[in-house]
Amino acid sequence: MKWQGRRKSQNVEDRRGQSGPGGGGGINPFLIGPLLKILFSKTGLIIVGVVIVFSVVTGTNPLNFLGGLMNGGGQGFTTETNYAPSAEENELAEFSATILGDTEIIWNQLLQDYREPTLVLFTGSVSSACGNASAATGPFYCPGDEKLYIDLSFFEDMERKLNAPGDFAQAYVIAHEVGHHIQKLMGITDEVHNLRGQVSEKEYNQYSVKLELQADFLAGVWAHHSQRISGMMESGDLEEALNAANAIGDDRLQKQASGRVVPDSFTHGTSAQRMRWFKKGFETGDLRQGDTFSASEL
Repeated sequence: MKWQGRRKSQNVEDRRGQSGPGGGGGINPFLIGPLLKILFSKTGLIIVGVVIVFSVVTGTNPLNFLGGLMNGGGQGFTTETNYAPSAEENELAEFSATILGDTEIIWNQLLQDYREPTLVLFTGSVSSACGNASAATGPFYCPGDEKLYIDLSFFEDMERKLNAPGDFAQAYVIAHEVGHHIQKLMGITDEVHNLRGQVSEKEYNQYSVKLELQADFLAGVWAHHSQRISGMMESGDLEEALNAANAIGDDRLQKQASGRVVPDSFTHGTSAQRMRWFKKGFETGDLRQGDTFSASEL
């Protein structure tokens, strides 16, 4: 891909190097009054003194402990580490911001009043409006806060564990999560999520598959128009994306994990389906052809 030197998105929240489930979080307003009364009482002075002595002995910052109290008992509290990203990881961060920036250009042209999502880069674990998640979860989109979450180590896993290398394979992953954002804006995500509990688990899984395949289609639509406008793709890039779609099909992942395939438990679609819908989006660039929910065959 010819991505260097292109516009990078400003909608990037870098939480790399932060430990714990979240990215800070403000002071819990319900605790401000009680905590201030305690801290400025005789009991509070004793507590502060104990904390300072403990901090001197352990070498920790006393403000971290007090900050945890002010954040409501430490839930969502984050401690900065001496994390030093490698040059390769920083390049992946720039790449991700560039791809997100390119999706902004395309979707602002295709959709009226497009609301741009935020990309959150994290390491290890992260807190979102959809709950806490670890790097093992993989990249995901949270409709509750309209943010994409990616631990950049996933791209290394794609190459080493899934045999899906290449920068355009990585771009496909980001574009797929942006596709979920498009579905959120269109109201499709809420329609599907509202079916939970109203249909059987098997039926709900089928709706989930259709949702994921549509996100693959939307990723293909982005690639179509991006190539038409900027010519960012190079020879072999399309094959990289299709290979990545093939690598993360439910049937292939289940076969690798357990040696057997259970179609009723599919939530993302087979390798063939994922490749087919991405390719359809890429070849047509036509949003009207991406209705996976009405398609007679996936």
